[in-house]
Amino acid sequence: MEYPELSIPSPGKWTEITDGLLWLRMPLPFDLDHINLYLIEDNDGWVVIDTGLASSTTKDLWTAIFSALDKPICGVIVTHLHPDHVGLAGWIAEEFKVPLYMSQLEYFTARALSEKAPGRSNWRDEEYFKRAGLATEQIDVLLSGNKGFGSVVSPLPLSYTRLKQNDVLSFKGREWRVMIGKGHSPEHVCLHCQELGVLLAGDHILPMITPNIGVYTTEPEGNTLQDYLATLVPFTELPSDTLILPAHKQPFIGVQARVDELISHHHRHLAALNEACEQPRSLVSLLPIMFKRELNGRNIMFAVAECLSHLNYLRFSNKLIRTLSDSGVYLYQSRHR
Repeated sequence: MEYPELSIPSPGKWTEITDGLLWLRMPLPFDLDHINLYLIEDNDGWVVIDTGLASSTTKDLWTAIFSALDKPICGVIVTHLHPDHVGLAGWIAEEFKVPLYMSQLEYFTARALSEKAPGRSNWRDEEYFKRAGLATEQIDVLLSGNKGFGSVVSPLPLSYTRLKQNDVLSFKGREWRVMIGKGHSPEHVCLHCQELGVLLAGDHILPMITPNIGVYTTEPEGNTLQDYLATLVPFTELPSDTLILPAHKQPFIGVQARVDELISHHHRHLAALNEACEQPRSLVSLLPIMFKRELNGRNIMFAVAECLSHLNYLRFSNKLIRTLSDSGVYLYQSRHR
């Protein structure tokens, strides 16, 4: 893998990747403290690729960028529904009265998560964490600290333009082909421009860190890791000199090598978990197998989801047996033992 010498853009500024393609960076209030955003030039304006969280800080930075651009915004493309990507999509689309482009599953899932449902209980969330082996006190903290999707996402438009696998978008005469990845989110949009030799990869392929591949309370029996591994493979067919523009960390060249690393990373975790389940084990007891760092706060939620995606993969591959203990905790044991 190679990392071209590109200046990291300061908040409110941009770095030109090539003519008609700009790289921006916005701050995030998390351990991963930034997100990369992009602008593609079209004939009558600029198209926004992902937007950052819905916060006053991000709005102010966008406002400075809008003022400095030589053309207005003419469209918003969101790679996937996570708040750091879709957060200000509704606001920008409304401000400029422009279309919002998303895949179908990402748009409607984001709409569903944005809707408030008075009176709905959270017993399913409680059960999810109890099945994983978390203590009642931990579960209470996790659920009480959740302010909701809508607190960091501006209202989404009531209509959108759907993006599908192999759709082609044309901006200023250049074609961008849609490539769909799954696992990190339901129907993640990546955009490849063969003319420029560039892939806008979002969170599907990241350098230095691995995307979170989790099974969450919304679909506890999901097999997201299988989805992720399967949809990584088509990206190895891109030209070897393709410049990958990720949502986090640095742009890089070497997509085949990075895909191989990501696949190997997950298979190492799968092998370690399978080996650790010689005797019945709860998910919580298996977290140190996957995560060597101390887990605290909301990182526990992401760790549980990531571990569950691997356990579900092994279970659906017929390598693990899952049973329910008398205390209501799932226990996992290798079949070959």
